[in-house]
Amino acid sequence: MTLDIQTSPLLDGVRHGFFGRRGGASSGIFEGLNCGGGSSDQAEIVAMNRDRVADAMGVPGDRLVTVHQVHSATAVTLDAAPGDRPRADAIVTTTPGLAIAVLTADCQPVLFADREAGVVAAAHAGWRGALDGVLEATVETMVAAGADRGRIHAVIGPTISQRNYEVGQEFFERFLDADPANGRYFVNGVDGKYLFDLPGYGLMRLRAAGVAGAEWTRACTYAEAARYYSYRRSVHRGEADYGRLISVIRL
Repeated sequence: MTLDIQTSPLLDGVRHGFFGRRGGASSGIFEGLNCGGGSSDQAEIVAMNRDRVADAMGVPGDRLVTVHQVHSATAVTLDAAPGDRPRADAIVTTTPGLAIAVLTADCQPVLFADREAGVVAAAHAGWRGALDGVLEATVETMVAAGADRGRIHAVIGPTISQRNYEVGQEFFERFLDADPANGRYFVNGVDGKYLFDLPGYGLMRLRAAGVAGAEWTRACTYAEAARYYSYRRSVHRGEADYGRLISVIRL
């Protein structure tokens, strides 16, 4: 089956893709292109899926690089596949042929590029990472590698949309404590809950960081079960585990 690869005009000229779940070798609750080595899926099947992604990106399997994601605001610069994956949530590179990637299942995958400088990045930005500054850290690390923030374009890929992201009072207050203006990213839900606009919040943080352009692909991981994995949907369904989507960019 053909892989489902979404791209953005904002990143034209740089090879990239937000991969959906179709076209993979996994089965059962992981059916499709599960690229999460941290899942309970069979390791050899996950490796096969990642090889399919590497092939689609035009690189050998060992040139598809991910990090050990920990919901941090840490960005690292890599020029080769690391022996031990660093604990970080964003990767920056200036190395042609190195495909850098992040894994998500509701959190925001964000791909960045300064085409003129030859600097690209990939970030995993859940609510915690976005609140703590992972997007700004990614931009700063790109600038340190030679990018100009006024030339950086950033695209948020498939993530959970506001209508499906119910949160509680403590979550709401945490964002208001950080900045009272964050209240605009919440609307009232039911039973005292709120609905949080994660991609809207991410776009605000990107634009405040001074990037040339930023957009969301407007794809919701929770709503489109046939196309995307979703941690929250798996919890609501009582499933034991969930697959991870991969988003990749390379020079």
